[in-house]
Amino acid sequence: MSADVIPLKRGPAPAPSLAPILSLTATAMNSVNQVILDRMQSEIPLIPALAGHLISGGGKRMRPMLTLAGAEVLGYNGTRHHKLAAAVEFIHTATLLHDDVVDGSETRRGKQTANIVFGNPATVLVGDFLFSRAFELMVEDGSLKVLKILSGASAIIAQGEVDQLVSQRRIETSEERYLHIIGDKTAALFAAASRIAAVVAERGEEEERALDDYGRNLGIAFQLVDDALDYDSSAAEMGKDRGDDFREGKMTLPVILAYARGSEEERRFWRDAVAGFTNSDEDLAHAVELIGRHNAVEDTRERARHFARRACDALSIFPDSKARSAMIEAAQFAVSRGY
Repeated sequence: MSADVIPLKRGPAPAPSLAPILSLTATAMNSVNQVILDRMQSEIPLIPALAGHLISGGGKRMRPMLTLAGAEVLGYNGTRHHKLAAAVEFIHTATLLHDDVVDGSETRRGKQTANIVFGNPATVLVGDFLFSRAFELMVEDGSLKVLKILSGASAIIAQGEVDQLVSQRRIETSEERYLHIIGDKTAALFAAASRIAAVVAERGEEEERALDDYGRNLGIAFQLVDDALDYDSSAAEMGKDRGDDFREGKMTLPVILAYARGSEEERRFWRDAVAGFTNSDEDLAHAVELIGRHNAVEDTRERARHFARRACDALSIFPDSKARSAMIEAAQFAVSRGY
């Protein structure tokens, strides 16, 4: 009598997740969070209140996570990277506080921005405080190389933000210019956060460059998806107001592609929209329709997938490990997410 053969059910592959990298870095992240909590304190009560408003707001902690994961992939067993990961998060938080003031943003991660709750002057000054705390942590580490990498990234981020401000409401912004801007304002900190793990682990230039390439390409992919989501998702999923970029006249890739592919009538709409003449809810709905008509969101996501693949390829110099697999899946998650 032969046994029945039960066919295996082959379902769709599970969606990429941050769970592996979250699990990988959980213990170290607890130490990082304690450093963050300790160093955002001040005898001026407004400082921890305002900083905590954003820091406790449910962000992914992607940038410090990259420092911790990079240390894991290199087999580093020390603790120096905990303070440096906290410094990375302070730099990121400071730039968010400043960005929300510059952009006049009203919500972030589903809650009111600090500038709305506490006012613009306090928000800018607390951002400065967090930058200062970041540099204190770098100096305490004592590595001039780490200081050079993170201070250089801070300068590049500021440069990218100014470049984006100059490009705002300029319909002639090219895809090349746009990629350069996000390479500065977003990818630079991803790259630096990843690279410093190799410095702390006292590894060579090849390992440093590989982690830098991973972080840089991941950062570009991450920002491309963020910009696609502004025209492709609800505020509930994103944790911010849908159409923020549209109303602020930001030339992101979905708009650049839709404008390049549009008719003269469509281009006239985009010129008026980017100039700020048409930014009602109906105008946003029309913008979303035009972007969909020209497949601009999907093409933006496809470019993001290209950079995510480059990020994964950069890790090929490291032996197969749980840490490397988690970092690869994090890159895959970055481009498949809906928030």
